Amino acid sequence: MTQIQDQKWPIPESVNEIEHYMKQRAGLGVSFDIGVRKLKILKKDVHIYYVNGLCDTLYIIQLIEELVDINDHEKLSTDLFKVIENRLVNQSVEQTKMLDTVVDQVLSGLIAVVMEGESTAFIIDVRSYPGRSPQEPDTEKVVRGARDGFVENIVLNTGLTRRRIRDGRLRFEMLKVGKRSKTDVALGYLVDVADADLLNILRKELKAIDVDGIPMGDKTLEEFIVKQGWNPFPIVRYTERADVAAAHLLEGHVIIYCDTSPSVIITPTTFFHHVQHAEEFRESPAAGTFVRWTRFLGVFTSIFLLPLWMLFVLEPSMLPEKLSFIGPNEQTNIPVVIQLILADFGIEFLRMAAIHTPTPLSTAMGLIAAVLIGQIAIDVGLFVPEVILYVAVAGIGTFTTPSYELGVANKISRMLLLIVTAAFHLPGFVIGGTLLFLFIVHMRALNTPYFWPFLPFEPKGFLQIVFRRAIPGSYLRPSIVHPRNRFRQPPKG
Repeated sequence: MTQIQDQKWPIPESVNEIEHYMKQRAGLGVSFDIGVRKLKILKKDVHIYYVNGLCDTLYIIQLIEELVDINDHEKLSTDLFKVIENRLVNQSVEQTKMLDTVVDQVLSGLIAVVMEGESTAFIIDVRSYPGRSPQEPDTEKVVRGARDGFVENIVLNTGLTRRRIRDGRLRFEMLKVGKRSKTDVALGYLVDVADADLLNILRKELKAIDVDGIPMGDKTLEEFIVKQGWNPFPIVRYTERADVAAAHLLEGHVIIYCDTSPSVIITPTTFFHHVQHAEEFRESPAAGTFVRWTRFLGVFTSIFLLPLWMLFVLEPSMLPEKLSFIGPNEQTNIPVVIQLILADFGIEFLRMAAIHTPTPLSTAMGLIAAVLIGQIAIDVGLFVPEVILYVAVAGIGTFTTPSYELGVANKISRMLLLIVTAAFHLPGFVIGGTLLFLFIVHMRALNTPYFWPFLPFEPKGFLQIVFRRAIPGSYLRPSIVHPRNRFRQPPKG
């Protein structure tokens, strides 16, 4: 058995005092879901505290049967503490001498067994959190690959990872965050691979979080850890796929698991981590590279297509004669830049409406929006057809971005670049694009250059970004994570 970390108030030897403390601190007798089962074992009072809805009732019934059976097979002179310790038929039994720990563990879904005349309580893990079973994440679907994804249960999530990495050097350090919520947060890493400095930074930041609770889970953790402010570009990467998390662990990354969150945080990450997808690694290197280049093109299009087309509309002399058709062929009373912004917001309205619309109706709503609203807007002269075309292509490029957070950041960048291009024409496009590039280059994610391996340039890492390399040829882990052990497999020859 392990010893739980002690806190403030020692456990008294009187079970009545313990019951009074539970009434004052945990709401026993007021909250309907907090209960106590009182037993008489060898003429001594034994109390079992639990929370309905977080415990597996069958396990509790089995434990009670084992304890009641003591009366029929043991003498009164028997050491009750030792007997009960041996009768607790569970794989996870711990001891504590502190009442605060009893309350925290009971409210986390464990049960506490206290005895008259003993200042030590048993904490038994019989948690059975309400939740769904692992299923494929909607935002990270693949044609071929695993269909199990993370859920809101941290125990299941670490189990999905442990299933893929059965190494004794895989660690899951458990912390509790939030004065009131006491949410379970785990740091997952390979002890002989992960960077010790990064681990120390994450431990320090997590322990320094001083807030009532984190009901929004991993997103709240991110805001405390990286202190992103108004920067729209994601500093960390989220994933709901267990295979993606396991792959990053093997590379030397540190994963943050948060109970109640169906996604995990990958640290550290660069810009190019956000444009990779599991599908690339489920295809052959050639097919994976093609998919990756197509995705890069979509990301580039989502940022620069609309500002570039706006520039050609404002400066038609920049276009060769054979490409003169790119500009609008019709005249309207509404400036083109206003049309672009309205159409871009229109697509955002559709996206938000699709999220909040029941699934059976979302398809019909999309058809109505695409066919009726778009066509009628053109017929009445609100938009020229080219605006709908280019805004739709840019929107598709946004949806090709694997990271939802990066897609939104690219949309914001596109709108800002569009405005400065409309205001200052070619100088605005050039200066705006340069400032955006410099902003991204100067970003750092947990002391990691955000635009690595492009800047600072690292040839091997750059080639692995451009080309999807076959796993048998990938001998080294990425240097950006500063792995203790750089070799993923022994090099040939």
